[in-house]
Order: sequence, then C-alpha cells, then structure tokens
Amino acid sequence: MEKKSLKILLAAPRGFCAGVDRAIKIVELALEKYGAPVYVRHEIVHNKFVVDNLRDQGAVFVEELHEIPDDGQPVIFSAHGVAKSVPEAAQAREMFYIDATCPLVSKVHREAERHYKNGDQIILIGHAGHPEVIGTIGQLPEGAVILVETESDVDTITVQDQTRLAFCTQTTLSVDDTAGIVQALQAKFPDIKGPHKEDICYATTNRQMAVKEIAASSDYMLVLGAPNSSNSNRLVEVARNYGCPRAKLVQRAAEIDWLDTDMDGVGTLGITAGASAPEILVEEVIESARMHYDVTVEEVTLAQEDVIFKLPKALSAA
Repeated sequence: MEKKSLKILLAAPRGFCAGVDRAIKIVELALEKYGAPVYVRHEIVHNKFVVDNLRDQGAVFVEELHEIPDDGQPVIFSAHGVAKSVPEAAQAREMFYIDATCPLVSKVHREAERHYKNGDQIILIGHAGHPEVIGTIGQLPEGAVILVETESDVDTITVQDQTRLAFCTQTTLSVDDTAGIVQALQAKFPDIKGPHKEDICYATTNRQMAVKEIAASSDYMLVLGAPNSSNSNRLVEVARNYGCPRAKLVQRAAEIDWLDTDMDGVGTLGITAGASAPEILVEEVIESARMHYDVTVEEVTLAQEDVIFKLPKALSAA
C-alpha cells in the first residue's frame, strides 16, 4: 500500500538546554570519578529516559537525604535547585554533595535574597509544588515569599508595604502568561521592583518562540517531554494558543498511535522537545513516522544557542 505523505516541521531550538546538559554531565562525571553509587536528590532533570539511563550507570535517585546511607559517596542536587535547608542538612551529616542547580535558577535565588536583604517582600510567579519553586521559596525565611500562579491570584494577595515589593519568576513559565501576571502586579503595585534581566530562561523563551512559528502551519503538534516537566507542558499550551489546538505531550514514540483518529487529516506534523528531552527521542519519533508515512522533514530555526555553563570545581578536572 502506498504511504500517505506527511510533512514534519521540526522546531529549533528544541531539546536540551545548557543547564540540563550540565546537570546530566555532573552525574556522569561523578560516576566516572567516584564510582557507583552516586546519589541524586530528586530527578536530576524531568525526563524518564534520562533518569533511567543514569540509573543504569549507577545513579541512585532519592527524594530526601534521609534515604541516603553514610557511605561517603557523593550526593547531587538536581538542576531545579534546593532550599537552603538541604545543603545545611547535608553539611550536618558531613555529606559530600555537588550542586547541579542550573545557574539561571541560582540567579533567581540570588535576586530574591538581594531584594529581601534590602527590605523588600518577595512575590514569586510560579507553580505551587514544582521543585524549582520550592527551592526558591526555601532561600528565604518562612513567610517571606508570596506565591502567585495566575493573574486572578494578584487580586487576592495582601502585602506588608506596597512600596517595598519585588517580584521574581520560575524560569520555565509561559512567556505570555507571565507577562500578563507581571502587568497585573505592576498595575496593583506601581512601585514593585523586577529582575535586572528576565528570569524566564533563554531556552524556555527560544523553545516557545519556535513553537509559535510553526503552530499555525501544523495540523497536529507533538511535544516530547515528561508529564512533570513544566517547560514541556508550557510548549503544549503555546502550540494550542498559537494556532494548533491539536497539540499533545508524549514521552516516547511508543505512545503515538499513528493509526488513531487523532491523525486523520494530518498533512503537516509539528514536533518539538522540552528542555530536558534528548534529541534521540525526537529522532525516534521521526523514524516511527517513516514506518507509516512518506515523510519529509523541514527544520524551522528561530535562534542559535551556544550557551555553556561551567562544571563545579569538584568535577572540572574529571
């Protein structure tokens, strides 16, 4: 039977960002230098394929430090960042820990601390329960940070002093949604201070811009990413908001039913990947599509990324 034609629009940039690449390298180099096991508090990045691969190499993933024995092996903090209480607890147990927090998340931590030391109350725009948000709130004393998730939340918050406020944001949010929340904050609190430089990271912004570029031309959009990945979920939302209501988050090619009615009438398929999804998963989806369709691929590039973050000193010589 002759295969139907399918044009794939491949968004670029997509996939790994510099912070994710650095975090994964930290685990791999720690295993190489210190041997297994290497403990990782929380998923190093939100991607099952990546986590399973590192687990196969000898990484042991835990949620809390009390799960780790006193065996002298390294413990690595995830790219999302941790509350100050975590390294303090590690130090109290004389653990050897390596911090894989993305430098752009660390930037938000330092901003929040700086504003707090200057006497400002902090408003954090982010998603409750996300590890990055927990880590950012945990940089300051309890009650010092007000979390805002939506524009409607702005209407209900009360502050100590409207003239002593500053806001910061989770790095993986929707650029458009965050802009609306910031506008609402500035309308309610005209004196509120913002970050010197945008908190939403370059990779999040670039991936959303690339999706915006191809969404309206796509009959269907697949986003490679994990269900608990904030930036991947935002890409699905962006696709739907910018002309492709049939957008879906998938982790692997095996989740795609090419014969499903969802694919009816699809002549152009948009594909992207969240910042913690490796390129091999994109290639896997394209190869799976070739089994069912006569596929042509067009890459649509919105930006070139050349950011590289330094490794921690404990591993830089590895």
